[in-house]
Amino acid sequence: MSTTDKVIYLDHSATTPVREEVLQAMLPYFSESFGNPSSIYTLAQEARKAVDDARETISHLLGARMSEVVFTSGGTESDNAALKGVAFALKHVGNHIITSNIEHHAVLHTCHQLEQFGFDVTYLPVDRDGLISPDEVAAAITDETILVSIMMANNEIGTIQPIKEITRLVKEEAQRRRRTITVHTDAVQAAGLLEINVRDLGVDLLSLSAHKFYGPKGVGLLYIRRGTAFEPQNMGGGQERQRRSGTENVPGIVGLAEAYRLACEERDEVAARCFRLRERLLAGLEERIDRVHINGHPTRRLPNNINVSFEDVEGEPVLLGLDFAGIWASSGSACSSASLEPSHVLLAIGRSANLAQGSLRITLGRENTEEDVDYVLSVLPGLVEKLRAMPSLSAVD
Repeated sequence: MSTTDKVIYLDHSATTPVREEVLQAMLPYFSESFGNPSSIYTLAQEARKAVDDARETISHLLGARMSEVVFTSGGTESDNAALKGVAFALKHVGNHIITSNIEHHAVLHTCHQLEQFGFDVTYLPVDRDGLISPDEVAAAITDETILVSIMMANNEIGTIQPIKEITRLVKEEAQRRRRTITVHTDAVQAAGLLEINVRDLGVDLLSLSAHKFYGPKGVGLLYIRRGTAFEPQNMGGGQERQRRSGTENVPGIVGLAEAYRLACEERDEVAARCFRLRERLLAGLEERIDRVHINGHPTRRLPNNINVSFEDVEGEPVLLGLDFAGIWASSGSACSSASLEPSHVLLAIGRSANLAQGSLRITLGRENTEEDVDYVLSVLPGLVEKLRAMPSLSAVD
């Protein structure tokens, strides 16, 4: 709990606050325009129009057709639906899936589950910067391969993957083998910071989550290219063109579209500002703290992402010390921060278990300032020095 009136939020990869413009766009659909979009009377059709307008906005921004956008409850459902939907739809032609060992757990755990259903999964390694080799992806393809899922940008270390090149090589190999291989990318962390155009990327499926770009929690989308084999995972009333049953979350969908519209409109400005702040913070950390390791690619990374490990310091006391100073950050993925296990991403790039447990993730947002960065630099070096001077539990034992 913070002991200061000063509060600086630096965990934008975990979630973001809903923008006021987004909230105002959503509010009518909680009250006066509350109808079920599947009904036919006027009140319901107001809700239907709102969903259709949101779908049109999103599809235009992504370079997709309206019919290719499926609204979901968030990134986890989108990832699950993408992998399971394709795997079960194509199980009659193959059972091999390719992914990486640094994917979000929504992908990794889904792959583990699919293995229990008889699917064979290849988990490709990454280099020390967290990059996946497109050639290694292509080389892993077999006559049984039906699906490749590689994230666009990593949620912990921010490394940006060469998705366009990966997709091109996969499609070339699929054509050579005269078979269908579907490509999915988890773009949850990339949205709002990188340009996303599904036609340019060449992917067949793509996942997004609204709360990563100043939209509401509990809503996301899955782009499914027209003609992609897909077995629905939510059965019921047949909403979303039979691909995801369940009454649409109208306020959430409206909020998602408005948040993404604003994020795309301001993307270049926000990304450039975050990049400047990131470089200022990184330079200060390297200057003022010894034995600090930067995790992730030095240049091919999200402009707002900093992930560092401090030798001889665990991540949890760093976070608590920052919290007392009014600084909110994380030790890695917010979805697994309660775990005592070291980050699977940091282990995959070759960090020791100690360094992996001593990591700090700072992710900047549109509202952060140079004053915020300077305040962090006034607090963090002294905190690390103090923690290093304290006897470890193992030494006491």
